[in-house]
Amino acid sequence: MVGPVPAGDGPVSFESLLAVEELAPDVFRAPVDDWPGGRIFGGLVAAQALRAAAVTVEAAHPPHSLHAYFVRAGRPGVAIDHAVRRTRDGRSFTTRQVESSQEGEVIFTMAASFHRREDGPEYQLPMASDVPDPEELDAPGWPFAGLRSGRQIELREAPVPDPGPDGSYVSTRRAWMRALALNEDPVLHACVLTFMSDMGVVMGARPPRDRVFGAEMLASLDHALWFHHPVRADQWLLYDMNAVADHGARGLVRGVMHERGGRLVASMSQEVLIRPLRQIPSNSGTYPRQGAAEGTE
Repeated sequence: MVGPVPAGDGPVSFESLLAVEELAPDVFRAPVDDWPGGRIFGGLVAAQALRAAAVTVEAAHPPHSLHAYFVRAGRPGVAIDHAVRRTRDGRSFTTRQVESSQEGEVIFTMAASFHRREDGPEYQLPMASDVPDPEELDAPGWPFAGLRSGRQIELREAPVPDPGPDGSYVSTRRAWMRALALNEDPVLHACVLTFMSDMGVVMGARPPRDRVFGAEMLASLDHALWFHHPVRADQWLLYDMNAVADHGARGLVRGVMHERGGRLVASMSQEVLIRPLRQIPSNSGTYPRQGAAEGTE
């Protein structure tokens, strides 16, 4: 039976965390991994939901996009059930809806689309040319080290350019990322890239000059991801993010992922909740972290 990952301090493989067990027709259970703040990392929930949806789709239709909402913070120690609704099965496109819950309480919803490969025109935004290679950068003292699955990711933070004369930033966060060696399953790589696409996005929603760590609550509200090319998540990818707008306690950030050779493989958009800690309701308990929004109040 699928359940919480085994106790201990060692890393947990993505193969085990993304293994889903079918409990009933189109209802899949997945294990959980604790987040240092006492929550479940939202990127893991999204990756598992995509895996559950993909189980119901023909292999000839790989995932090409997902659009998700983080409804409630996931709880450690409680397995997640992903209920898949088969919205459409077409010759070119397949669409699925996923509702993820713990003990009957919805924590996450997602729409995912799968597209049979077709030939078409080629164009992309280029990769930034002023980013050092990952070997030139130090491994950070990174909070994801407290997430056992996070130890399956190598990460190197890269400097961002100074703001322009008008105060705007071309990039608000840049990082090289790669997973440890994965098997050849292309859906696994897409799911791991989904996991990686939520790593530290909340930091990219704030210009570097405005970041005051520990003074704000930051939580992912929604998340969209587009896969442009097949990708290996265990090869270095440059994740380049840019804050679009911060207003009304919300911030929008966009990001692109390029392979080391320059090919653009994925694009992301996420809206983030941004609140000074003093504004958090007194009954809210421990404030949510990355990928764990409060839900309705």
